[in-house]
Amino acid sequence: MSNILAIVGRPNVGKSTLFNRLTKSKDAIVESVSGVTRDRIYGESDWNGYDFSVIDTGGYVHGSEDTFEEEIRKQVLFAIDEADAIIFMVDLREGISPLDEDVAELLRKSHKDIFVTANKADEPNIGDLAGEFYGLGLGEVYAISANNGSGTGELLDEVVKVFKESTTEEETDLPRIAVVGRPNVGKSSLVNTLIGDNRNIVTPIAGTTRDSIYTRYNAFGHDFMLVDTAGLRKKGKVYENIEFYSNLRTIRAIENSDVCIVMIDAEVGIDKQDVNIFHLAEKNKKGIVVVVNKWDLIDKQTNTHLDFEREIRSKIAPFNDVPIVFTSVKGKQRIFKALELASEIFERRNTRIPTSQLNDYLLPIIENNPPPMGSRGRYIRIKYVMQLKTSSPQFAFFCNLPDDVKDPYSRFLENKIREEYNFTGIPIQMFFRKK
Repeated sequence: MSNILAIVGRPNVGKSTLFNRLTKSKDAIVESVSGVTRDRIYGESDWNGYDFSVIDTGGYVHGSEDTFEEEIRKQVLFAIDEADAIIFMVDLREGISPLDEDVAELLRKSHKDIFVTANKADEPNIGDLAGEFYGLGLGEVYAISANNGSGTGELLDEVVKVFKESTTEEETDLPRIAVVGRPNVGKSSLVNTLIGDNRNIVTPIAGTTRDSIYTRYNAFGHDFMLVDTAGLRKKGKVYENIEFYSNLRTIRAIENSDVCIVMIDAEVGIDKQDVNIFHLAEKNKKGIVVVVNKWDLIDKQTNTHLDFEREIRSKIAPFNDVPIVFTSVKGKQRIFKALELASEIFERRNTRIPTSQLNDYLLPIIENNPPPMGSRGRYIRIKYVMQLKTSSPQFAFFCNLPDDVKDPYSRFLENKIREEYNFTGIPIQMFFRKK
């Protein structure tokens, strides 16, 4: 599991600017996973060989009747509870405010590694003002400019010192199949039905409270880890913000899986949050099976399932070469079919195509269907293709004008590869490089 760095503080101190710098993104919302009053901002970063997740929280405002501010307060409490390290950002130019003192009081009780970060040190010598923030009683103060990057390297040097080395967990050689989806679509019911016990058979292998539950499934010729993201933590740790917890669990389960079973509620249909979860799995290059649960509750006509499937594929496009299974977990209908497909996708995800075979197949197709002309009317000539040695299928095409190859032609070649080598349910990445 990767380490988590949370950025907390009152509004307008520069949290999102630092977030964008750490995640190398141009706008604050890297993955907008809706669910609570404010969208969660989540991204990935790395420093000195450490990969870690970054969470940008909303500004903390205490004692307010306003729902928005109350939700922001919950997010800070969440960060304290979930993060391995916390950047507490303050405004160097404005000095300590009562809201800063409120946040500091919470942080002092957290027993987490806190890094007080005085932002907006954009000019030489202004960093001397940071001394005031030692009065918060949280140790060292780091003067930075999130805007131009000064001081951020020294800050990160200290932050990563408190991170744990990534440890390989028990049974890491087994495939990991994550059951993900919106709350109440039947994730836990599916896992419990598969393992045949509703009581306490699940075995938490990962050691920390924030991790999903990993259960070994060894039956009917299958042997893999099932990852259930639905279990909530102790009541005292949940700030009535169920959907936000669910979202972060989903993200982390996807990151640490090989194949995702994306569950959709047949009664609700596929909505924006379902599509977000699907695309998170796709962007993380995981195998995907779409499971439409509660199908027994739907009034069906002759083509009901075909219409439903067509709608799903249109909403998840352009990557819609995925198996879709209509299930009833309650009635135990087709749930094992979903497992079989997930296992097959895991095996196919590791397909390696010999370079000579790939070129014998693709180069004649390219010759008969060449890419449109590049800039200034020049011909694009693709001379060679190879599969890269990566954990998910990636292909490199070597040509004279790689920047001129457009998405439609890339998708054309991807579809040809899919037709020949059966990568259904598996995202493919295509790269065009200078020969």
